[in-house]
Amino acid sequence: MTLGNKIENIDFNIDLAQSFGIYKNNAEYSILDYASSVNISCGFHAGDPLSIREALLKAKEKNVVVGAHIGFHDIQGFGYRQMQLSDDEIEALVVYQVGALMSFAKTYKLEIEHVRPHGAMYQQAAEDFNFACAIAKAVKKCSQWLVYYGAAGEVTQKTGEYVNIPIAQEIHLEKNYNVDGTIDFSRKDVENIFASINRLKTFLATSQIDNIAGGKTYIDADTIHFSNKIQNAQALIKQSKDLIVPVPVNYKNAYKSGWID
Repeated sequence: MTLGNKIENIDFNIDLAQSFGIYKNNAEYSILDYASSVNISCGFHAGDPLSIREALLKAKEKNVVVGAHIGFHDIQGFGYRQMQLSDDEIEALVVYQVGALMSFAKTYKLEIEHVRPHGAMYQQAAEDFNFACAIAKAVKKCSQWLVYYGAAGEVTQKTGEYVNIPIAQEIHLEKNYNVDGTIDFSRKDVENIFASINRLKTFLATSQIDNIAGGKTYIDADTIHFSNKIQNAQALIKQSKDLIVPVPVNYKNAYKSGWID
């Protein structure tokens, strides 16, 4: 993809099983009809056996791609607290979560295709190359075919190259972006549907996204993450699907390679 290219195919991903015990997320299924892939919590930051089972069955019913949503073991903080772990600890917690969901999925004749970090793990992986590589290496040990989802930018791109793992670079319509295309995690999300839809229109037409300096930054992205936690989440993803029909990352890659006309 070169600067200014129109985007023809992109994935919409959402999170499921963001519940644990009495803490239920009843809003997450309201946006499932508009997604092409789902990230299912694996029990560390969220997700109990029943909510994971329900998410897998819903994903199968809607025929969307299933991925593992991994995070720090932090139920009380829902995975939003930073943790400093050794490479061995990172490998163990990633393999444990991905392996659990892979086995769970197989009981319903499903295969998981990608792995996406959550919360504090996602931010650290977006900013710390060594940390991102530790995650990606652990993912690859589970299966060399799994796609590693990470925030668009140099860290994720170089992680894919260094670990030799398929990656999907991800953007968010509500996040604030620096001039270099990385997320400014210190700034509050912009929850304005009109602004988000205009941002998406520009991105689909030019592969560029507005940045905090008032300019435009080119971003090579494969997927868009839609959070059910923002205001009017359903309206946003529904209007986004009116602009482009989402397709899973592996379909997108096959299309780009010429395997699909």
